[in-house]
Amino acid sequence: MAALKPTVITLATLAFLLTLTVGWSVALSSGVSAEVRFGRNVRVGGHDFSHQRFNRKRRAEIYLYDRAPARSGCVWRSDGRGGKVKTCHLRAIR
Repeated sequence: MAALKPTVITLATLAFLLTLTVGWSVALSSGVSAEVRFGRNVRVGGHDFSHQRFNRKRRAEIYLYDRAPARSGCVWRSDGRGGKVKTCHLRAIR
């Protein structure tokens, strides 16, 4: 009976960790399928982002700076996974 108690505790811990892992994987995978659609008159850092869509294949990385960045503007590049990334270095408007 003494050897059975550590086994039960080990199995309970393992079941808890498995449940926690499955819960996190479901919670994190549901956010990946999101799509962002900008509507009319959307401006970020003075650039027009109206009527653009971004999802996991077409992503955007927007960096805002207090001063003018060295390479300002937006560029489309391949992300190496079959998608495209729009990288923008913009000055924040105050």
